[in-house]
Amino acid sequence: MATLLYFEDEHEPATRLALASQLQAACIATHRFPDGELKLKLPVDSAGTIDSTLVIYRSLDRPNDKLIALLLAVAEARALGAKRVLLVAPYLPYMRQDIAFQPGEVVSQKRIGSFLAQLVDGLITVDPHLHRVHTLQEAVPLAYAVALTGATALANCIAQHHPAPLLIGPDAESEQWIQAAARPHGWDTGVCTKVRRGDHEVDIELPHIGVQDRSVVLLDDVASSGQTLAVATRLLLAAGARSVDVAVTHALFANGADKMIRAAGVRHIWSTDCIAHTSNAVAMAPMLAPVVMTWMEQQGQESTSK
Repeated sequence: MATLLYFEDEHEPATRLALASQLQAACIATHRFPDGELKLKLPVDSAGTIDSTLVIYRSLDRPNDKLIALLLAVAEARALGAKRVLLVAPYLPYMRQDIAFQPGEVVSQKRIGSFLAQLVDGLITVDPHLHRVHTLQEAVPLAYAVALTGATALANCIAQHHPAPLLIGPDAESEQWIQAAARPHGWDTGVCTKVRRGDHEVDIELPHIGVQDRSVVLLDDVASSGQTLAVATRLLLAAGARSVDVAVTHALFANGADKMIRAAGVRHIWSTDCIAHTSNAVAMAPMLAPVVMTWMEQQGQESTSK
């Protein structure tokens, strides 16, 4: 028997995944003390034990508190009888810092990746922000570490609104998602050139492709400060684009960045439910469920063979 555990703030996507994966779902109760410390209560049976196989759904945006809660929950679950734990973390944090640029800089990707690999037995995520490594296993050394993409699901959402959009990536790193989204539909694409001058300052150069009177969709893996998307939007509209929409896998939108993007002229914002946000238009459960079920089948086969 297996159970999908989740935290109350992610009830909707977690229960969608549980239903699609044919798992029972149960909530981890959370209480915060006045000093900020957390108290968790796992959903145990009448004997005080828990299923031996667990799937934990926890998207790790705004990760600092969440990583502590995850550590506490998994450690206690193992003490109560859990033998195998799969983490479904649609957003995976601390992946950007994959090299030390100056002596003493913490390479967060390695540290968090190692932490997660020691904590759980498998990991499923969506569009992790990997730059100098090519596979998720390099960042999180687990045998079962699967990275899905939200690009194709976002493309299906875009297709419901635009029959022939022009997909534009805001920077070179976005090209992989642009191609994944556009290829099945045969859409035109382009990728901007970006020079970042700080957390809130970027210079953008549009690709050499005609945008006049085109319905443009800016597509990327993540929207955080929103500066890149806002600058690109203003340039596209100035160049004659009929409209500009935004499609992102991870709707971080720090400090009201979505409002700034709309103020720049963006008409619609579509995101996946990897991070809860009012722009969520795509549920990832249909894509996550088969990968969860594959892991479950492997665990069953291993248990039978022992």
